[in-house]
Amino acid sequence: MAKEELKKPIIDEIKSKIDGANGIVVADYRGLTVEEDTKLRKILRENNIIYKVYKNTYIKRATEGTSFEKINQVLEGPTSIAISKDDATSPARLLAEFAKTAPSLELKAGMVEGEYYDKDGIMEIAKIPSRNVLISRLLGSFKSPITNFARVLNQIATKSE
Repeated sequence: MAKEELKKPIIDEIKSKIDGANGIVVADYRGLTVEEDTKLRKILRENNIIYKVYKNTYIKRATEGTSFEKINQVLEGPTSIAISKDDATSPARLLAEFAKTAPSLELKAGMVEGEYYDKDGIMEIAKIPSRNVLISRLLGSFKSPITNFARVLNQIATKSE
């Protein structure tokens, strides 16, 4: 088999994983212990995030001609890629959170809903709460005035009696 025939299935695999992705983060995993890597993979798997290590040339070929092509400019050295099709900010958030306990994990860059972010930008994206948290906060802000209004009405009713 020619080298190209061996590479094609891997490139196709990467293409299928990034197809329809909302969020992608590439990181330098150099220096992670086996225990840390296993823990990281478990956390990401539980949050429906695909996490794999690929050769940079495979990632470059898979992203050529796609909206994720901008990520290629940071593909140097050991690279892992975290892909989410659900929550666009979750790869950045979870990797940044994990990097606090494992400083050898370094986020390189990412793409969130079609926008490219460098290392600093992706760290800012990581600060955005999850979609569920944001929805909970929104609903809480709707509920608060209604609850306060009901309390006032209740106090007026009890005063009148």
